[in-house]
Amino acid sequence: MNEIQHIARLLRTPENVLVDLFDKMEKITGKKGIPEKIFEENERIVRQKLADLGIAQDKADAQYVQREILKKTKEADDALFEFLGRPDFSKNVCCQKMIDILKTTANIKKGFFLKKEKMRDFLFLNPPRNILKALGHSEIKELLEKEDLFEIFAALRFVENERWLNETFFRPYNDLTVDSFEEREIEVRVLSEKWTEIGEKFVGKKLHNISHLKELGFVFILPIKKEQLVGQSLETFSLVLHYLHEIDFYSKLFLKYSSEPNFGQRLVSLLSGSIVESMPDNGGTLWRIIVRYLAKIDPNDPRLFKPHVNPETIHWLKAEKEMDAMGQKNPQIKFDFWRDIDDFAGEIFPAGKKGEEIVSFDLVDNVISLTHGGLGKYLYHQQEALWNKIFIEYMGEEKLEEMVVENMERGYIELK
Repeated sequence: MNEIQHIARLLRTPENVLVDLFDKMEKITGKKGIPEKIFEENERIVRQKLADLGIAQDKADAQYVQREILKKTKEADDALFEFLGRPDFSKNVCCQKMIDILKTTANIKKGFFLKKEKMRDFLFLNPPRNILKALGHSEIKELLEKEDLFEIFAALRFVENERWLNETFFRPYNDLTVDSFEEREIEVRVLSEKWTEIGEKFVGKKLHNISHLKELGFVFILPIKKEQLVGQSLETFSLVLHYLHEIDFYSKLFLKYSSEPNFGQRLVSLLSGSIVESMPDNGGTLWRIIVRYLAKIDPNDPRLFKPHVNPETIHWLKAEKEMDAMGQKNPQIKFDFWRDIDDFAGEIFPAGKKGEEIVSFDLVDNVISLTHGGLGKYLYHQQEALWNKIFIEYMGEEKLEEMVVENMERGYIELK
């Protein structure tokens, strides 16, 4: 098996798609031997990590390797839990140390976000009836006097009706102008504990407790009424760190659109997360920009098997590098196993009656697996990172983000 065949198997992509892609990218950039470089780097990482796990490569099988990686993931989660001061995720006051550490870990500047007075205007224009009723307030003026503005906007996502939000509340976003935005710090906060009960009343126990509002520059954690879950510290810390970089990325796009016409309409289109369906066939090398994890919905979505880049993976790469740096400064966190593992690393192992399976060596995939009790393998971070890796090897890491920002609106990057 040659290098391109192996990469194709890791990506679950037809070999001819990659042969064509590598050929075109070599002609565009003049860079040779990229498939071999990626293959050898992946092999080196896998060999080293199997040695760290005490597993002989010729004896490795998918289930055993996965189990041993999850042990390392849990070890890091337990150590991080202690490092963060044993946070109680059911109480907002117990998570402040974690938030302070997150702020010092993330290398992020101020961003370009919606002004607070404009947020208030939207609430007066279309009062959120469910929130008013749940909190026992009769009118918006009373709500704003007694409740936190950012928490109200966070609650919109899990208390109000989705159709009302999209068709009524967010419609005025189309009329936003540059004057409605300002430069300020990104906010990270654990919401008041009252929102947990209110949220469960409207959406049940499936309520996701970590989310973000890009246009507000706001990351929030909803306290959860559960005992400490395995993997929760790693999941929460890494996801918030990722959201900080995602918000920073979108802030750059807001600034870019601020000098162009139809600012509000562009903003709404950007926040919708739409993915372009068709692209021109004019002889150029096209990389679709996929702004979310399609594999979560359908692991066989045909767009996943054609050249594409994913901004999500850019944010995760930054977050994982910062966590690695934090681990080097604080050895007690036990991140040693994850050092020098690029997020694209994965390998194919024998899997008994199943034949063979891909195992991801990416931290995020394994954190997700850990929080799900080790049931099921998660590959979408690793596979999306591998597509990004191909682009980066030819064009550079900084160029990837630059070109995604430049081409986000049309939905693809064209190289000639």
